Amino acid sequence: MSVALRSYGLLFRWQLLRMRRQIPLLVVIQLALALGVVYGLAFLLPNIDSRSALFLATGAPTLTLLLLGLTAVPQEVSQAKLSGRQAYLETFPVPRLAGPAAEVSFWLVVQLPGTFLALLVAAARFDFALRPNAAVVPAFVLVALCGATLGYAIAMVARPETAQQIASFISIGILLFSPINFPIDRLPGFLAAIHRVLPITYMADLTRWSLTGHAEENVALAFAVVLAWCAAGIAISWRVAVRRG
Repeated sequence: MSVALRSYGLLFRWQLLRMRRQIPLLVVIQLALALGVVYGLAFLLPNIDSRSALFLATGAPTLTLLLLGLTAVPQEVSQAKLSGRQAYLETFPVPRLAGPAAEVSFWLVVQLPGTFLALLVAAARFDFALRPNAAVVPAFVLVALCGATLGYAIAMVARPETAQQIASFISIGILLFSPINFPIDRLPGFLAAIHRVLPITYMADLTRWSLTGHAEENVALAFAVVLAWCAAGIAISWRVAVRRG
């Protein structure tokens, strides 16, 4: 266990040093995304009722977490595979999950500024009172971790060119057809059925519940579904890493 933790710490530090020049740009992009999500969606709905304000205010931070985890992470890992950096890391005498864990942790840290700004701006823009409960930190960490691990798994399984295309497709689907900024009952029946299996609606519901106490779905079910998808992402990444090792 000590070897695994030390390996993880060293690789995480390596990620920070490797990306130190890009971190300010990544944070700025996250902040711009947060502002764009809040104000861009507000332009579509000039007269917002209380329920719409609830979904928009809590949906903005969920979107920032998902878009980075499910789009930026696969693109970054794909570039690592194309440049040979991924193959180089696989030669290190460290546990197979240490590298993926360090990379996912790095992207979780990068997400924090944009997520909190999205939350504050949304609350101010929609004049919405937030009432976070004790589960807000675990819920946010779980949502961010689930998005990042699934994004990493996509990049590990697919070819780099394919993974980047999948990431772009996912970002469009999340923005337009996912019940994050609106209730799931507005979707057509077949899309609603798909989202009953996918974790996105449950991730949004966990964020909403942890910030306001309001939940559209059963909270225990939401935690279970998101945990299951997160575990699946970790298992797939581990399996691919071991097979290549």
